[in-house]
Amino acid sequence: MALAACGAGDPSANNGSGGEGGSAKTRIGVSVYDMSSFITAGKEGMDAYAEANDIEILWNSANLDVNTQASQVDQYINAGVDAIIVVPVQADSLQPQVEAAKAANIPLVPVNAALSATDLAGNVQPDDVAAGEGEMQMMADHLGGRGNIVVLEGPLGGSGQIDRGQGIDTILAKYPDIKVLAKDTANWKRDEAVNKMKNWISAFGDQIDAVVSQNDDMGLGALQALKEAGMSKPIVGVDGIEDGLNAVKSGEFIGTMLQNGTVELSAGLAVAAKIARGEEVDTEPVYTMPRITTENVDAAIEHVVTDRAAFLARIPDLTEENLKTGDIANEGLPGQ
Repeated sequence: MALAACGAGDPSANNGSGGEGGSAKTRIGVSVYDMSSFITAGKEGMDAYAEANDIEILWNSANLDVNTQASQVDQYINAGVDAIIVVPVQADSLQPQVEAAKAANIPLVPVNAALSATDLAGNVQPDDVAAGEGEMQMMADHLGGRGNIVVLEGPLGGSGQIDRGQGIDTILAKYPDIKVLAKDTANWKRDEAVNKMKNWISAFGDQIDAVVSQNDDMGLGALQALKEAGMSKPIVGVDGIEDGLNAVKSGEFIGTMLQNGTVELSAGLAVAAKIARGEEVDTEPVYTMPRITTENVDAAIEHVVTDRAAFLARIPDLTEENLKTGDIANEGLPGQ
């Protein structure tokens, strides 16, 4: 069966021998939940690290389908790759694939979104609970502890939706005068958030005081819907993608939690490669997101947008340095 490729093609096409007299490359299969803005930026970080470290990446998107992702991982196992990275569609998935990978002595490492499966070779995750707490605290401070909010969630059952929701709820428990009018998933997608927000505007109108979004793309969809309705409400997000950072700079977002996919996914690739090569590495580093506000947004924009090429050139060395210090989110921003 051919892979539903997002650039990788058939993983069995190259046995990793490196050619006559050549050194073998480390082949790593990657299956991501979908090609969101965050994942697209993350792929650039992975590619930069791979090029500098003799790694061949086989890349596929599951398009938010659990069965598709399971099939992709099965094919990587059958192809005998050196390691597998998954950004899971759902937390409670892929246990058979994890067991099959272990039986084949292929390290399987979830990155960015967690799996509840056991026997994982490594685990490179953001502190999504802290991210949810951070964005909700920013909004609670902005609202003065009082108001009505709507909450845009990630795909239901994914670790990001669960953990960021837990963080949001932890802060909300401290502010009884902040009421949640509605919350629902828009699957990390901007267009789905536009429609969801339009429905909420129709239902609640000016009762809505603010929008708390579990990622920037959905927050930007909410922003579009509000603009089309002639409304302006504070919005907070997570990820720090280019458009999200620009929204912070313009004042349309009050802030975001920076989860730089370029940095985080590069770290995930580095961990998987080092496990496959038998090198010493912390197999479970945690990515802790800094808050981005008007005070430090300009530096974040440099890394994500204006000085992007220079930042990508730094990624291989930065990733190695961060793995040594344990701070895999570090990129030298003010306040870090």
